[in-house]
Amino acid sequence: MSEKEPQYLDGPVVQEAKPKLQKPPFCKVILLNDDFTPMEFVVVVLQRFFHKNREEATRIMLHVHQKGIGVCGIFTREVAETKVRQVLDFAKENRHPLQCTLEKE
Repeated sequence: MSEKEPQYLDGPVVQEAKPKLQKPPFCKVILLNDDFTPMEFVVVVLQRFFHKNREEATRIMLHVHQKGIGVCGIFTREVAETKVRQVLDFAKENRHPLQCTLEKE
């Protein structure tokens, strides 16, 4: 027999793997213009659910009014879905046909 015997480690051998980190997917939350929802209501929505100040909320509302569509913010998919649902529920509670959707960035 040889003088050097193979040495065995006690327990399992663990190879450390580097985790793959990826940025979460982001989505744009978008408001769509309609002819019935009051502009002031849209400003309230932007302030309440997107934490915009009065000036920024008014600017976004006017953009939606003039262009037909406007981005409220960019969030992770889960947050964007929640915001869309909140806006749609709030609009429905207040009997406004305001539409809100999300779009992958």
